[in-house]
Amino acid sequence: MITMGARGVVRPILRRALIVPDVSAIGAVAADCLVKELETWPKPGLVSHVDNGSHDDMDAGTFRLSAAAISPHLQRLADAGAVGCGMGRLRIIGLEAERAMFAATAGVNTHRGAIFGLGLLCAAAGAKAGGLVDPALSLGDTVARLWSDSILDGPVLLHSHGSVARRRFRAGGARIEAATGFPSVYRIGLPALRRARSVALEDREAARIEACFALIASVEDTNLLHRGGLDGLRFAHEEARRFIACGGVSAPGWRARAQTIHESFVTRRLSPGGSADLLAMTLFVDAHEALSP
Repeated sequence: MITMGARGVVRPILRRALIVPDVSAIGAVAADCLVKELETWPKPGLVSHVDNGSHDDMDAGTFRLSAAAISPHLQRLADAGAVGCGMGRLRIIGLEAERAMFAATAGVNTHRGAIFGLGLLCAAAGAKAGGLVDPALSLGDTVARLWSDSILDGPVLLHSHGSVARRRFRAGGARIEAATGFPSVYRIGLPALRRARSVALEDREAARIEACFALIASVEDTNLLHRGGLDGLRFAHEEARRFIACGGVSAPGWRARAQTIHESFVTRRLSPGGSADLLAMTLFVDAHEALSP
């Protein structure tokens, strides 16, 4: 038997003590998706294992340190989701993950957006494993079902780059994306990833690149707005859409074209960090669905 708790959290009512399911791999899978996102090249303007993209203050080593530092906290979010914790507890763990990230990177913001979005998906995976929601629900729908109101009502980081861009350009940003169940992951990232994978069966990196370009082509990325304004966002959309329209990773010579686009982003100092976070989330949802019965 189940009942609805505060903020719509579904809680099981058991006659005996609640038995927490084994969710111990969720955090490690999420951290591995962050590493897979890093080890994807070329990604326009973004840090990878090949180069630093449009960034002077971070490199692949910074991202690896960050992923390792936040991995235990992603697991704690999954554990919290499995026992029905509300948004208050999830926020505390998320802030602790941010502190761990900044300590590991000497103050560089590598994964704040991923901590928020991927962290919520980890909590949702925990909630599903704990039997707190209908098992047919996707992770995105689980986030929306359990925490949508709390996400929208939560505190705002007034001086973050994303918050400034959202206010200046009236963009939706990560908060709306999460509260509505991550539509960019399910409508853009996953279809592109799986479509490319069906064509390039032996090249998993190519499928990740296709998904990355598809996300850049469509997402109202506040990182792009912060760095390049509306002109920068428009340029990114047009370049990524042209790449996809020409066949993406299915077309001959696609990698050289992708590298040229990457270099054009670097020249303009553009970095679609929101799309990079969504790529990691796409990889996590894909991995979760592959493992689900």
